[in-house]
Amino acid sequence: MFRDAPEALLSAEEENLVVNAVAGRRREFATGRACARRALRTIGVPPVSIGSGRHGNPLWPDWVVGSITHCEGYRAAAVARAGSIPSIGIDAEPAAPLPYGLVESIANPVELRRLAALTDLDPNVPWDRLVFSVKESTYKAWFTLDQSSLSPKEIQAVVDPRRGTFLASVHRENPAIVFCGRWRIETGLLITAASPLSG
Repeated sequence: MFRDAPEALLSAEEENLVVNAVAGRRREFATGRACARRALRTIGVPPVSIGSGRHGNPLWPDWVVGSITHCEGYRAAAVARAGSIPSIGIDAEPAAPLPYGLVESIANPVELRRLAALTDLDPNVPWDRLVFSVKESTYKAWFTLDQSSLSPKEIQAVVDPRRGTFLASVHRENPAIVFCGRWRIETGLLITAASPLSG
């Protein structure tokens, strides 16, 4: 959704999660949950309350995996039946460069060199924001599987500029866990979606 849904209703459990939130945050939260329930309907799941874990992650029914994202002017959710995919992570960002100096805190030296090459290839794409979003969606997909935090530098991102795809590997374990995904830029938004690479 490209605007908040004033008619979006929350369950009592969900209301408790935003009882002290400012009005804007409450609308954003309610619209994200409305997107999630709409997505659940598409896979035959009746409306359910979607709570939050201790890290703010959505709590889905046991037979569902999913992800919610929001940024200025956009809210979205993606879901799937748990047997069809192990996890999914989505992220939406404004299609604009990161604030000055932030990329160094999320990207390692190899990624910084790749970003320089991508900028030479097409300076109109905010590649640093794209790598940030890849790491965000990958983190969400990872958290569903492992329930532990990751630092951005524990995720190694490789973006394919022509196919609109990426690979992201988490180097906490040996061998690394690899996630694949897609990215897209449209109407001022940058969106990524990640899931574990099967096989």
